Amino acid sequence: MAIFTLTSELHDEKAIATATWDFLKSLRQASKMEWMGEDPYLFMGNDYTDYGTHALDIIYVRTGGTEGIFKNMLPELRKKSKRPFYLLTSGKSNSLAASLEILSFLCQQGIKGEVIHGKADFIAKRIDTLAKVGKARRELNGCRLGIIGKPSDWLIASHADPELVKETLGINLIDIPMQELLEEIAATPLREVDETTTEESIKKALPGANQIYEALKAIIERHRLQGFTIRCFDLLTAVHNTGCLALARLNAEGIVAGCEGDVPTMLTMKIAQSLVGMTGFQANPSAIDPETGELLFAHCTIPFNMVERYEYDTHFESGIGVGIRGFMKEGPVTIFKVSGDLSRHFVAQGDLVRNQAQPDLCRTQQVIQLEDPTVANYFLKDPIGNHHVILPGHHAELIQSFVGQP
Repeated sequence: MAIFTLTSELHDEKAIATATWDFLKSLRQASKMEWMGEDPYLFMGNDYTDYGTHALDIIYVRTGGTEGIFKNMLPELRKKSKRPFYLLTSGKSNSLAASLEILSFLCQQGIKGEVIHGKADFIAKRIDTLAKVGKARRELNGCRLGIIGKPSDWLIASHADPELVKETLGINLIDIPMQELLEEIAATPLREVDETTTEESIKKALPGANQIYEALKAIIERHRLQGFTIRCFDLLTAVHNTGCLALARLNAEGIVAGCEGDVPTMLTMKIAQSLVGMTGFQANPSAIDPETGELLFAHCTIPFNMVERYEYDTHFESGIGVGIRGFMKEGPVTIFKVSGDLSRHFVAQGDLVRNQAQPDLCRTQQVIQLEDPTVANYFLKDPIGNHHVILPGHHAELIQSFVGQP
């Protein structure tokens, strides 16, 4: 994260320099960022040569009288970066007034920006958030996500434009025929597994479920993928097994692994992983109470690193293969989803109030109480598809900062 300065020549540099270091010291002390033990605040001064090359570039408006200087610099800065302008100000030497004038000018030009101002704790927290967003965008740029088979036939609202995804997020979507995976499964030997269960049908299905995992690992390596979504229901008829166990393991290993060929949900999971380090639980809303804001989500797999414990069952709809019933720690959660054209998003916070194990639903079942009960109307009036992603912890502010950037 780099801090560039904007200073009027009318002000005494020595006095301004002292105030600058005192201000930046207070921000460092309040910051929660730890980047490999290095100082995350890289001070660049008035040398804008490398502007636009860092995870986050901030312009510290140190004094008033800098509006014209910025206006003259703007064309060159826009060549270097199309990201929003973040104007940091301590409020001293008329810096806040200048920052507001600059931001107003940017808004008139249709350019996004933000003045970062307040107490040291507030400023440091905001900078920390923006730095995480910047790091996430860098991580996504050049990422390769596979679509193994086409989206499931029932996902009529869950597609994405590869060119738009590449332009907006820098992510490359790679189409991989389902037949390639089936051939890889056939070429992968069945092995004895360490997992065990008392259910005989599941015990017999475990070697095949692990065979699917090994085959997916080979596909990931061959295509250099950081994640994928799979038309998993085709496996039920093709190999009489499921991908639920494979997806639970791969997500826990840091590979985004989505169900049913749902591309928008895969993108949501990858964005979530880049921001909070976890892919999330892809699930369907199975019951909604619009009066209380209580939601029931369910699916037959969940990342193993998201649960306190888990057990095996069959896949719900088919009654075959291996499904995962995971029990996540109760407490704060965030629900997140982006649309396939990336024009919309949904994010809401709540609490996981209980896990349940009803026999007539997909195996992992979570009852979530929304912070704001009225948000439940989104699902009934204008949802972004059926699948949504559940993340442990409250991350709405961080996610909103990410989706709010161009």
